[in-house]
Order: sequence, then structure tokens, then C-alpha cells
Amino acid sequence: MTNNNNMVCDLKTGVCGVAGEEDMEVIDFNQPQKMVNLYYVTDPICSHCWALEPELRRFVEQYGGYVKFHTVMGGLLEKWHDGPIDPANGINKPADVAVHWREVGQYSRMPIDGTLMIDNPVQSSYPPSRVFKVIQKNHTDVAASEYLRRSREALFAFNQNISDKTVMIEIVNKLGLDGEAIVNEAEQPLGLQLLHEDFDLVRSLGVSGFPTIVMTNEENKGVKIVGARSLEYYVNGLKKVLNLDELQPKPIPSLSSLLEKEKLLFSKEIEVMYDVEQANVKSFIEQELSTDRYEVNEILGELYFTTTK
Repeated sequence: MTNNNNMVCDLKTGVCGVAGEEDMEVIDFNQPQKMVNLYYVTDPICSHCWALEPELRRFVEQYGGYVKFHTVMGGLLEKWHDGPIDPANGINKPADVAVHWREVGQYSRMPIDGTLMIDNPVQSSYPPSRVFKVIQKNHTDVAASEYLRRSREALFAFNQNISDKTVMIEIVNKLGLDGEAIVNEAEQPLGLQLLHEDFDLVRSLGVSGFPTIVMTNEENKGVKIVGARSLEYYVNGLKKVLNLDELQPKPIPSLSSLLEKEKLLFSKEIEVMYDVEQANVKSFIEQELSTDRYEVNEILGELYFTTTK
């Protein structure tokens, strides 16, 4: 047998190994995770984006660790004019939106009233979009996302005109921020500049409709998913971008922690997150939460749950 002079068995350490090997060394066998940029192109008054919220929330909760999430404003409505706004959906004037929104709400079960667009229509989606961008720039992505969510609740479910300055200020104030200062700043040239930077990004991504999700990898290759799709669509898209057969989803958060974070959840959102049938939502809530932790209400035939603490 050939003697390997590089191998040493040390009686004191009890190690047989390469001569000069350190007794303790910190090593890392984890392969660096590939980074995926996810661009969510949306708009505060996009009804299909509202319909997407249950699926998108679950995707982010379970697979958000694989992506760097970017919310991008798309500029759905600058202003109303005499010509057609959205000919494909038969939208030429604000009242036409009400019909379209009701259809989306009934189909998705994310409640949409829509009568606002007859009585007191949103004249432009740019003002709330600019407020979103100012919060995103000066505060955090989390705060901006919460503003967007509260704005959609106010518009679709509770029939408030989110392009109205007083409504925007009230929504921002409820986030614990200075609503008047932020809304005033959004009206300055900086607000429009930030918004147009998003528009430039939307064009570079080749996006022309909302919602659209674009996922790109480090090689700048990716997928584009247009419209409100099921969870499976986004998971499969992420697999393609990462070139993986399987992903490791994070555990779904408890209902208690989710409601504490979100403040308000509609029945459909709970059904999608926890794979619960609509008929079983109430009993599921009762099992998961003590009665002093939540309130249940109904709007447009749909239950919604709010936290009391």
C-alpha cells in the first residue's frame, strides 16, 4: 500500500485528515439563491388588480422569499375625454365603469359597489398614484403598499372617491403618517416626476395592460403574466424563471397574525389563503380566533372581517 504522507492521524485530537487542517472552520454549503425581480404593474383604480389580491397575497406570503417585489404604477386613467377610454370593455364615460366593475366584483367575489362612478366619479388615477410614489420614496414599500390597499378598499367596497384630496389625506393619516404634507408633496413636480419614472419602466417592460406581473432573473430573462390569474400561474412562472422543478413554499401564516397585519380581510381572501370553502369561513374563523379579536360585517353580499386590537 502506498503511504500518503499528507494524511496524519493525531492521537490528541482524534482526527485523521490532511496535515495542517484547522480544528474548527466556518463553512457554508448553501448555494447562493438566484435573485428574481418581480414587477407588479398596477393602478389604484384597476378592478382586476382588486380581484387579484387574494391570489397575489398568498403568492407573496409563500414564495416572496424568492423575489424582490416592485410595485409599479401604470397610469390607467389620466383624465376623461370625449373619445373612448377603454373600447375593449365598452368604456367611454365614467358611468360605463360602474357596469364593468360590478361584473368584476361579482365574478371575483372581491366586492365592488361601483355607483360612485355614476354619482361622484374618479376623474383621474394619477393623484392617488402620485401619493403612493411619495410614500414609497420617503417612507417604506410596506407603507406604500398599505396605502394602496386602503385606497382600494375605500374605492371598491366603501364607494369613496380616492382622487379627492380630503379622502387621500384621511387614508394617509390612518397609516400614522402626515396626510396633508404627503398629499401636498404629491401635487408638486416631484410627484409627477416619480410617476413618470414608473411609466418609463412600464414601457421598458413591454406592459400595456393591468394587472401584469413580470419576473426576470439575473440573466435578464423572464416571464410576463397578464391579467388576474390563479396562484398556480405565478408559481409556474417563478419556476421557469429560476429554472427549478420545485419550490419550497413558506408555511402559511396563522389567521391571527394575518388579520393583525392586514386589518381587514374579505371572505374570498381567507378562502384562498387557507383553502377553505365559502360555506365554512365563519366556522373556520371561530376556530382560529377568539371572539374579542375580530368583528364580522357584510357588504354587497360578502363577509369581511376586521381586527378589534
